[in-house]
Amino acid sequence: MKKRFTEEQIIRVLKEHAAGGNVGELCRRHGISQTTLYKWKAKFGGMEVSDAKKLKALEAENAKLKKLVADLSLDKLMLQEVVSKNW
Repeated sequence: MKKRFTEEQIIRVLKEHAAGGNVGELCRRHGISQTTLYKWKAKFGGMEVSDAKKLKALEAENAKLKKLVADLSLDKLMLQEVVSKNW
């Protein structure tokens, strides 16, 4: 799924909202729903662009580490099964 908005654009929209912009008008102008705006606010509220980039890097690293742990857990389980067999 391709993202339509970058972190910089999302933060710019949220800053417009924080400055007191009308939610309906703001959503129409940017082509988003109010639900999307509030989801962005929950995730990126109060962040600067550099913070959002750090968050994205941490999420990518976290996903990579989760995959590594899953692979190692499968390897451990497989080795335990081999050792537990009675030869």
